[in-house]
Amino acid sequence: MDTIKALLFSFFHLLFFLSGQQQQVLGHRQLYGFRPTKIFVFGDSYVDTGNIPKSVLGSWKEPYGLTFPGKPAGRFSDGRVLTDYLARFVGIKSPIAYRWRKIALKNLKYGMNFAFGGTGVFDTLVANPNMTTQIDFFQQVIKEAVYSPADLKSSLALVSAAGNDYSTYVAVNGSAEGFQPFITKVVNQLTLNMKRIHGLGVRKILVPSLPPLGCLPQSTSKLSFQQCNETENSLSGFHNLLLQQAVAKLNNETQDSAFVILDLFGAFMTTFKNKGSSKTENPLKPCCVGIGKDSSCGSVDDNGVKLYTVCAKPEASFFWDGVHPSQEGWQSVYSALKPKLLQIYC
Repeated sequence: MDTIKALLFSFFHLLFFLSGQQQQVLGHRQLYGFRPTKIFVFGDSYVDTGNIPKSVLGSWKEPYGLTFPGKPAGRFSDGRVLTDYLARFVGIKSPIAYRWRKIALKNLKYGMNFAFGGTGVFDTLVANPNMTTQIDFFQQVIKEAVYSPADLKSSLALVSAAGNDYSTYVAVNGSAEGFQPFITKVVNQLTLNMKRIHGLGVRKILVPSLPPLGCLPQSTSKLSFQQCNETENSLSGFHNLLLQQAVAKLNNETQDSAFVILDLFGAFMTTFKNKGSSKTENPLKPCCVGIGKDSSCGSVDDNGVKLYTVCAKPEASFFWDGVHPSQEGWQSVYSALKPKLLQIYC
């Protein structure tokens, strides 16, 4: 009899423990009055989930999508990107890409992704809609009554400006001279964009800080992927300082803590310091690289012969290609950002 009592006690103790764990997972969605049901996404390839036309950039070519969903699907990675992990945290499916909005109608309830890879706050060398135009698309969708004011009130926005404006500036001007005034210009426009999205009715705005540009493989390749370019990282730091000041001012104006910075710079650096995941050997070295000077991940010659190589274990790399994290990399970043994501519900 004592044995049976002990077993029952252990059973109910286990149920209580599991219930507590479940409450921890669900608590951040239930504890506060605001529980987002939709995500609206603006920006670039760090958050794009399929808006780029198949004929334009490599996200629709092999080996992109190798890990998830097992084929190219328009994401600039071997698998999931930041948008997917934010949706997971909120507890919904990833929002439908804008270009598929009239095909996958049932997924409109999760929001919409207006981001286009290669774009910036201003026009870049990629002929796709900049962030202002993306917000125009959003405004038109609202006018078409796809989403109600109540939908917008229970939504959040993810607004990514990961550096395409700056790479365009260097390509056009040939150097980084005059960079700081341009960074101020970019952050000012980004601030106006966030304010506009909030003014359209979106309750919370999440804006990632600029990642450490000097740690991207396109920079570290010159140093055999052994160290970051600190000059470029200092420019990221200046952008992020201005962004912090701008967001503090916005929150002071709105009085509702509507704007939240996701510290992408810190999340990347923390991951590098910890060598990525336990499986990562060199976090600065990408998995997919081009063979030769003019080729990159996904490049093929006129006969369709691959001009790139892919590492044996993408899950052991933080970076997928010269600019973008792998799915494993984004998973590490997401883990580092989780505590900050709780501010969504404040």
